[in-house]
Amino acid sequence: MEKIKAGVVGATGYAGSEICRLLFAHPQAELAAISSVSFEGMALSEVYPAYYGLQDMVCGTQEEVVAKADVVFAALPHGLSQELAARCHSLGKAFIDMGADFRLEDEEAYKEWYGGTYTDKALHEKAVYGLPELFREEIKGKKLIANPGCYTTAVPLALAPALEQGLIETGGIVCDCKSGVTGAGRKPVQSNHYPELNESFTAYKVANHRHTPEIEQTLSKLSGEAMRVTFVPHLLPINRGILATCYGKLRPGVTEEQLWEAYRARYEGEFFVRLLPKGQVANVKNVHYTNFCDVSLFVDSRTGTFIAISAIDNMVKGAAGQAIQNMNLSFGLEETTGLVLLPPAF
Repeated sequence: MEKIKAGVVGATGYAGSEICRLLFAHPQAELAAISSVSFEGMALSEVYPAYYGLQDMVCGTQEEVVAKADVVFAALPHGLSQELAARCHSLGKAFIDMGADFRLEDEEAYKEWYGGTYTDKALHEKAVYGLPELFREEIKGKKLIANPGCYTTAVPLALAPALEQGLIETGGIVCDCKSGVTGAGRKPVQSNHYPELNESFTAYKVANHRHTPEIEQTLSKLSGEAMRVTFVPHLLPINRGILATCYGKLRPGVTEEQLWEAYRARYEGEFFVRLLPKGQVANVKNVHYTNFCDVSLFVDSRTGTFIAISAIDNMVKGAAGQAIQNMNLSFGLEETTGLVLLPPAF
């Protein structure tokens, strides 16, 4: 089989460069072209010296990426993908958007949270939401895929079995999440300046984060009813990782064993979701550089509180790895191709 030619727009950002790193070891895909507004004309290895001698491709233009690629990964800020997606669609190219432009089904929600509009409503209707463990059959063979964000991957995977089986109340769910600083992107700002970040741990965008409507959209589909959650993200002084601790109330009569049975049944056969043994707690260290999502379950029997904790690498399962997982599904490849990576032990 001829290798899939992949192009990355925005290749010098953290998510874009991570796609390039993962594609390097993909047996059935190869990097065909990359672009970067900030570093056009420079080799990727000049921006990221770790790639020296291995990934020395020079950053060109978006037009070159579209011309050379079978699939285009757009690692761009929100608002910049719609025109590019339309161009790829007209040429029959697959398009995987790492930004927010195609994630929300409701244009009014997009206007409220991102301040934009849908420039091509018909094109938006063709987009599918790319969280494979939950929407695999919808993704297979599709050419316009909205790749979820990091929090919006970690939270639904923590809660999916409990909501699908109606084991917890849909009201009052709290999603208490922590992220490594790479989630803020490569462009430096005061809050991720070393003296500000080091020895620090703080919440941000409390009850006002743009991932909120995306989380609620997915959870509503899982539960079959409109849902609202309390979502509070925090910034950790680490490079990588998302830890999502989600709290909900057990429905009357639900036992801890029922929860475990639901999670075992739901995630049996899911290579990238590792349901941890009772008593073990998900830790971001154990998923570094991989596409795994570790999930641990607890019940506070005194208060009837359900607690699900998930851990992912925000740059892999929360971004680039999931994008490649979606590419594999789009092109009919084994879903795990190029993504079977053993986490570092320390």
